[in-house]
Formats: sequence, structure tokens, C-alpha cells
Amino acid sequence: MIWFYWISGLLLALIWFVPVLQALLHLHEIADITQPEWEPEENAALPSLSIVVPARNEEADIEPALRSLLQLNYPGYEVVAVDDRSTDRTGEIMDRVAAEPESSGRLRVVHIRELPPGWLGKVHAMWLGAQQSTSEWVLFTDADCIFHPDSLRRALHYATKTSVDHLALFPTMLFRTVGERIIISFPQVMANFILRPWKVRDPKARDYVGVGAFNLMRRSAYVAIGTYEKLRLEVVDDLRWGEIVKQTGLHSDIVFGPDLVALRWAVGAFGVVRNLEKNLFALLKFRVSLAVAACCVVGFLCVWPFVGLALAPGWARAGFAFAVTMIAISYSMTSRYTRVAPLFFITCPIGALLFMFAVLRSAFVAVRDGTVTWRGTKYPLAELRKKVSN
Repeated sequence: MIWFYWISGLLLALIWFVPVLQALLHLHEIADITQPEWEPEENAALPSLSIVVPARNEEADIEPALRSLLQLNYPGYEVVAVDDRSTDRTGEIMDRVAAEPESSGRLRVVHIRELPPGWLGKVHAMWLGAQQSTSEWVLFTDADCIFHPDSLRRALHYATKTSVDHLALFPTMLFRTVGERIIISFPQVMANFILRPWKVRDPKARDYVGVGAFNLMRRSAYVAIGTYEKLRLEVVDDLRWGEIVKQTGLHSDIVFGPDLVALRWAVGAFGVVRNLEKNLFALLKFRVSLAVAACCVVGFLCVWPFVGLALAPGWARAGFAFAVTMIAISYSMTSRYTRVAPLFFITCPIGALLFMFAVLRSAFVAVRDGTVTWRGTKYPLAELRKKVSN
């Protein structure tokens, strides 16, 4: 048994060491656009911009989100708010805000009454919203995001100076419970195993990223790729969009911007689990085998180091101790944009177990129901699987 501890501990130490070392060496290469160098001059010429905000049943968040967008310190922009078949007061609130003198005609509202066949609701809403304008740039965002007045000035200044076609920004998460901090910070830390965000700007690298809260696109690139019509049945549309940008050979990048875009993604730990229900099984290509494999990998990487540290005899604990140290360093590095204290690394096993539960629940519910349900709309699992296989 002691050899099992030795081998698994050393394997964990090696697996954790490589991505953490890479992050230590390169994470600082990601630009922080809140820094003075990315503050445009007062009268700087900035391109025209359309902001597309799809919303379905968002009556609790849509008004503050729209008001934050109407207070942007940016010349020549418009907001296109798309009411995607809401059954609550979302559309009514949009119309009221748009009719107020403070909107100055800058906010336009589009109401969708029916979803055409072969589309996911949010993707269709974003596609339709983008169709309503001819601006040079389009920002796709979510209906629960609060924007700092300088956010778009800085983002467009960076995008034009660096000649990118697609720019994503890490949003600032707002937490009100310990559970939210535990489970949301966990996948952000684990992203070191999935992608290298500092390599997104490298056209030769495979790494890509997309952020639903802030996907900024040059219109010419958006049209060249095929618009959101190309992603009609894409569940995880933001990540897939970033992947297509890289595959097409266009210039993509991601930046930090503390407090420039903020949102509370879910209410409570199990609220996070419910929100993940739509995405996780889709990320695993709707395959149960991949869901089970993912849970095994997460359990080994993030639960077993702590268990081994407690149970392994003598020096056999060394590998586990090193792996836990790497986890602590990873949490410390990501605290820069997660706003979760580094000491939360001790909750990594809890976050992992909740994440594993979310993966298995996502797969179980989809297979049981034969559908993926999001915002009250059911999408046939067979149709989504067919899209993935193609």
C-alpha cells in the first residue's frame, strides 16, 4: 500500500507542478486594462460600437444592467436589448428604460415572440441583436452585468492599439455567500489545466477563450466567420466562438479589468450547480463516458492530494504535500481576478466534490429527460448530439 501512496503522490506533484509553473512565469503577460497605459486621451477617436444584451426572464437584473450601459463614458455607441420570449416583466422593464429621456434614444429594444426551429434561444437573440446595427464593433454581453463607465473606452482603446479582432475580459465576480466563493473559484483555478490564457493572443497556439459577459468582436471579423448563425445549436457559445476565431486565423486576446464588468453569477452554491447544468454536459460533448472520466480526473487531482496528505505514512506524504502547495499557489495567483482569498485553497476538495456533483447531475438530467433545458426552453438532446458529431 505504501508504494501506491508514493506513486500517486509523486504523480500528483508532477501534474500540478507543470501548469502552476507556467502560470507563475506567464500570467503577468495578460494585460490589465485598468492600468494608466490603457487610458485613452480625453478626445481620442474611438470606433462606433453596438452592445447586444440578450435577456430571458431577467426582471431582477435587467434594469441595473441597462442603466450601467447607458452611463458609459463612450462616444458613438448604442445598446440593443433583446427580449427573448420572456414570461416575466423583462420586456416591460426594457421598454420603460428605453422610453426615459435619459436613454437619449441610445437604447433600442427588440422583442422575440417565437424561437425559429434549429436555434438555441440565446444564440438567436444575439444574432438578431447584431443584425440591428452596422457599427464597427459589437459587444455581446449578459443581462446581469454591471459596467463601469470607463470599461468600453479602455477595452476599445486596447483592442484598436493591439489590432485584435476578438477581445474577452475576465469579469469580476460578486459573492455574497461562502458557497459561491468555493464553487465558482474552483473551475477558475482548474482552468490552468485546460487553457493557457496568456497564449490566447498567439496565433500559432491552440489556446482560445470566450467570456459570455464580455465577447467584443470587430464586425468585419464577425461577418467573416459567419456570424452567430454558424452557432445556431451551440450550447457553450462563448467558448465555441473563441475557438472559431482562433481556427479562422483571426487575432484573439483576453485581458484583466478588475471592476470594469461585475456580476453575481448565481445565488448560493447550489444556484451555481443549477447554472452549470446547461454547460457541463455540453462541454463534455454530451457523452456520459466523458462525464464519468472528468469526475475521476477531478477527484484524483483535487481531492486525493488532501486525502493522501492525511493518510499517507511518513515521507510518502511528500508528494501530496507538494501537490497541495501547488494548489495553494494556484489559488493565490487566481485571487487577482476571482477576489477569493488565497486561504480558500483549503476548500478545494469541497469545490471539487460540488463540481463533480454538477457534472453528474448535468449528464443525468439531460439523459433522463432527453433534453437540455435552459431558461424554460427544452432542446432535444439527440439534436444537440448530432450537432456535436458534425
